[in-house]
Amino acid sequence: MGVRHAVIAGGGIGGLAAAVALNRRGWRVTVCERAPVLTGIGAGIVLAPNALRALDSIGLGPEVWAGDALAGAVGLRTPDGRWLSRAGTGAASSRDGLPARAVHRGFLIDALAAALPPGVVQLGVSVTGVEHSGGAVVARTSAGDLRADVVVAADGMRSVLRGQLFPRHPGLRHAGEAGWRAVLPGIGPPARSAAETWGRGERFGIVPLVDGRIYLYATATATAATGTKPADHHAELTRRFGTWHDPIPALLGRLDPRNPEPVDVLHHDFHELASPLPRFHSGRVALLGDAAHAMTPNMGQGGCQAIEDAVVLAHALASDADVPAALAAYTESRHRRTTLISSRSRRIGDLARLSHPLAVSARNLAVRATPSSVTSRALDTVLGWQPPSGPASTVVRA
Repeated sequence: MGVRHAVIAGGGIGGLAAAVALNRRGWRVTVCERAPVLTGIGAGIVLAPNALRALDSIGLGPEVWAGDALAGAVGLRTPDGRWLSRAGTGAASSRDGLPARAVHRGFLIDALAAALPPGVVQLGVSVTGVEHSGGAVVARTSAGDLRADVVVAADGMRSVLRGQLFPRHPGLRHAGEAGWRAVLPGIGPPARSAAETWGRGERFGIVPLVDGRIYLYATATATAATGTKPADHHAELTRRFGTWHDPIPALLGRLDPRNPEPVDVLHHDFHELASPLPRFHSGRVALLGDAAHAMTPNMGQGGCQAIEDAVVLAHALASDADVPAALAAYTESRHRRTTLISSRSRRIGDLARLSHPLAVSARNLAVRATPSSVTSRALDTVLGWQPPSGPASTVVRA
C-alpha cells in the first residue's frame, strides 16, 4: 500500500494536532484552513495533564512547554475574596503529579504548525463538502477537489461537514452564558495564582501563563435573544466586577482602552452540542474537537479533548486496516468519554449561573463542605487519561 492521504478541514488546535499525529504515523497530510493566516484567538488555554500526555505522545514533550506550571492556590472564591475551595497545584495535576501548563493559544498553534513539514497547511482554503467515491473520499474545497483516504472534519463548532453528514441533528444550543477573554502583558499588578471567583450568575477567572502574561476571563448569564455585545467591554466588566476582591479591580484597570497599549477584549456567547452526535464518523470522514462534541468551557477541556481526539484518531488509522473500521473504533474510543465530560461541564455551568441569593448560599455551602480529596478523585478520570498504546485500531476507553 502506498502512502495514504488525509485531508483535514480546519487549522485550529484539533486539526493541527491531528495533522502532526497522522504525519508521524506516515500519512501524507493536507490541512485546509479558511483563514489567510494561522492564529490562536487572543486567549489562553490550560493544557491539563491529559492533554500534555497526548502531546508528548506525538513528539511535543515537556521541552516545548517551558515556564512554570500553575502554581500556588487553585480553587474557587467568592466576590469578597473568601475561598470556597482551595488546593495546591494538585488541583491542576493528575495523580502522577504531572502539572498543568497555561499557554497562549497562539503559542500552541505555532508549536503544532512548526512540527509539520512545509506545505502541509493550505491557508485561505475552505472545505465545503465531502463525497465518497469508491475506496476514497473527495473533499470539495475552494481551491478544487482533493482525493483522500480519509477526511478529518476539524472545522469548529459550526462545522459545515457535520451539517452535511448529520443533517437531522439539532445542532448547537445556546448555553445560557456569554463570556469575555483577554490576555494582559506580564507587567503591572501580578496575578498571584490561578483562581476562579463565583458570584450571582457571574464568574471571573485569572490564569498566569507560562510566559508571564495573564489570561483573564469572565462570564455572565445571557440568552440567545439577549446575547448582544456591550458597546464598551471595559465599562461593562468594571460595572460587574469592579468591586470584587483584589487583584480583580487592578487587572480590570489594565483593560481600559485609554491606556497607552490597549488590550483586545473578546466577547462571545457560549454554545454547545447538548445532544450528542450518534457517532463521530461517517464512512471515511471523522469528526474531531468542537465539530464532534462542542462543549461549554466550564472544565477547561474543550481544547484538551480535541488533542486527545487527534491522538486516538491517528492511532486508530496507524495500521493498514480498513479506514471505515478504524474510524468506527475511533468513535467507540471517544464518544462516551467526551459525552460524559461535556455533561459534567454543563452541570458546572448550571451551578455557576445560579443567581437567587438562597440558591447561591446553598451552592457555596455545598462547595465548602466538599473535601478537596473528593474533588481530586472526581477529576482523576479526566486528568488521568493515558494515550493509546498497543495495536492500532483497538478501542481505548476512558
